[in-house]
Amino acid sequence: MRNSNRKIVLLGYSGHGFVVAEALLQQGFDLIGYADSNTRENNPYDMPFLGDERSSDFDWSSQASYVLGVGNNEIRRRIAERVRLNGGRLVSVIHPEASISNDLKLGDGSFIARNVAVNPLVKVGSNVILNTSCVIEHECIIGDNVHIAPGAVLAGNVKVGRGAFVGANCVVKEGVSIGDGAVIGAGSVIITDVDAATIVVGNPGKNIG
Repeated sequence: MRNSNRKIVLLGYSGHGFVVAEALLQQGFDLIGYADSNTRENNPYDMPFLGDERSSDFDWSSQASYVLGVGNNEIRRRIAERVRLNGGRLVSVIHPEASISNDLKLGDGSFIARNVAVNPLVKVGSNVILNTSCVIEHECIIGDNVHIAPGAVLAGNVKVGRGAFVGANCVVKEGVSIGDGAVIGAGSVIITDVDAATIVVGNPGKNIG
């Protein structure tokens, strides 16, 4: 984890938040609680509810660091913006079972999951998710607020624009650029550039909207 503070507040506590929480606990961090829209009945890690970070009375004075636990790109972006506007420290988390090049450049608020492989000269922005077992090859550049889903493979020199989503088990050919906000459907094979704000699916990938 890219921070020396061992006390953590988790922002978002369901699905993806459970994955992030488990990675933090494996590394001995103190999860002092979670913030979400309401109390979660499903609370597998027995964390206290600290309130809704959107509320005017949310306590930002804690000495803890904040970690994003939300899978949706746009919601994650908005939460990260609130943290920064309120002076919070937003940090990145790397699962101990990920295989990461020593020269990775990683922004704040990002999460790298179990069994991810990141090879040399990769740049990853802020608020990014590199999900379980994805592969990011040499010299890829991944913009802010991106989600690379489980099992996806980005060959070398791939560029992924801000807010894009690359679905599970996709393969993206070397040198391809994916535009801002694009969505790549699960299992797609992408061999040509993808325009911003489009949806591409299939093998080879085709623009469907």
